[in-house]
Amino acid sequence: MKCDPILYRGAPPSLAVKPRLLRHFLLPLLIILLTIGLGYAGYRISEHFGIRTLSETGERQLELHARTVESELGKYTYLPSLLELESSVSQLLADPSAQNRVTVNQYLEGLNRRSRSRAIYVLDTTGRVMATSNWRDTDSYLGEDLSFRAYFQDAVRGQPGRFYGIGSTSGEPGYYLAHGLEEQGKIIGVAVIKVRLEALEERWQRARLEAYVSDENGIIILSSDPSRRLKSIRPLSADTKERLARSLQYYWWPLNELQPLERESLAEGVEKVTFANNSEVVTDHQEVSYLAQTRRLNDTPWDITLLTPLQDLRREAANQGMLVAVAFALLAFLLIAWNERRKVIATRLAAREALQEANNQLERKITERTTHLRASNERLKGQIRERRQAEDTLRRAQDELVQAGKLAAIGQMSTSIAHELNQPLAALRTLSGNTVRFLERGDLKVAADNLGTINNLVDRMGRITANLRSFARRGDDHGQASLGKAVDAALQLLANRMEESGVQLHRDLNDELLKIDQTRLEQILVNLIGNALDAMQGQPTPPQLWLTGEFSDDKYRLRVRDNGPGIDPEARKHLFEPFFTTKPGEQGLGLGLTLSASLAAAAGGNLSVEFPAIGGVAFVLLLPLVQPAKAEPI
Repeated sequence: MKCDPILYRGAPPSLAVKPRLLRHFLLPLLIILLTIGLGYAGYRISEHFGIRTLSETGERQLELHARTVESELGKYTYLPSLLELESSVSQLLADPSAQNRVTVNQYLEGLNRRSRSRAIYVLDTTGRVMATSNWRDTDSYLGEDLSFRAYFQDAVRGQPGRFYGIGSTSGEPGYYLAHGLEEQGKIIGVAVIKVRLEALEERWQRARLEAYVSDENGIIILSSDPSRRLKSIRPLSADTKERLARSLQYYWWPLNELQPLERESLAEGVEKVTFANNSEVVTDHQEVSYLAQTRRLNDTPWDITLLTPLQDLRREAANQGMLVAVAFALLAFLLIAWNERRKVIATRLAAREALQEANNQLERKITERTTHLRASNERLKGQIRERRQAEDTLRRAQDELVQAGKLAAIGQMSTSIAHELNQPLAALRTLSGNTVRFLERGDLKVAADNLGTINNLVDRMGRITANLRSFARRGDDHGQASLGKAVDAALQLLANRMEESGVQLHRDLNDELLKIDQTRLEQILVNLIGNALDAMQGQPTPPQLWLTGEFSDDKYRLRVRDNGPGIDPEARKHLFEPFFTTKPGEQGLGLGLTLSASLAAAAGGNLSVEFPAIGGVAFVLLLPLVQPAKAEPI
């Protein structure tokens, strides 16, 4: 079959390509969004009607199990009042003799066996147990004081005592029914029946039913899941917790709150809750959702809650939503296929023309781009060469500036150095002359002592010149320095100035290996200590200098602090600027701090300044360690 090209001729390439791109990008996105939206709508609708059906079924089950619990509780309601008709009980309360107690114990033992209750016992008006059905057991209640129990306090006032709690003697939970025993209109004692309700939990577990009963305090007292028992379904105030702890109703149980991960109220007494899955059975679900329906139990302040799992319902709703989404996706695919088939011929014609035009444009752009890249590459190579030359020039200028700073510092210290050398020279002159005379006299011991002193003076002069020679030589960008040796060298170079100023030195630092050239570290210390000595000149208070150090992660923090007059706020802004100095006249070049900060930064550290509240200035030098300090064991 031949197609007429005039009939199927497409739009010009510039107009035909853009709608196609829009269809390729926006249409699939729109279909995906509609598929997800319809699938989710189907899921929600199916879930809604499924929850309605489960709610109706759950109401019937809740009513059935609520009546079962009410019937179980009602079986024992008459028993406490039955003891009021027994004459031996009233005789015991009137005359608590041993014979009367044995008679009532035996009677209560038989009654407890026939009624299948946990225990039956009689208390006097003070709360003391006079007789009990478990009088033969080692954990018998006989003689215990239970006046603190709420059921006794209600019964002794003539009100029916209904109470769920954990026994203070046996630690066993149970339901207590108390009744005041009257004689001639006066209460003479209290009869109590303790009933175990675990049979209800066992029935629920056998029926695979999830339910729980909560008492008036919001505490779960019966549960098909043992992990939920004795947990609070609502937050307990501090006063409530204190009251329950004093009453020992739940013994010393922590009463943690049963907190659902999610909670959504659907109607009165109906809500959706989600709990963490604590089941020991292996499952892929980390969370379990339930439809919770709650009803008040008649003649009690208790509530029964039925939990219906929603996993099967949600799985079915997800299947329904997926079915809707797949159906819509299939329909959309068929429509798109039909539409694409209808336009395929026109698209081919437009694509052929667009391809030819695109090839022509691509060739032109490739040619232009190649020319532009070649020119950019040449410019980039030239910039790289210029930058390398500038870096080399800057490095040489910085080295020359550092060396100039060293020579300037040596020039400033020339007077001190001359003084340091003049003293040994004068001593050498005197000692050498004396030694000659002592040798002429034959006094060899004194001459030997003078020669030893001369040797020490020569060593001292050698150390001075060695420090100067080490300080004056050029440093390297890389290396390692001993902090202790650098401090000693700096103090040796500045010893005369420190002696003249009478400064008191406080030194507390470690001899660590730092990642910096030795001479550069010495120059930094000479600049910082020299600035501190200059700052403390002429002040009325005795000058003091602190050199302290501490570890800071993988670096060492050296602090040089003086007690000088400090620096005014305006000058603080320009401390590290080149050629800025606070020294009067031509005493300083204003390069010491700038060079020191540059040397510290080149070594991977930094130099900063602090202004303590007690006065003075503290310069902080932070340099990396060759071997980071090991963490101290805890």
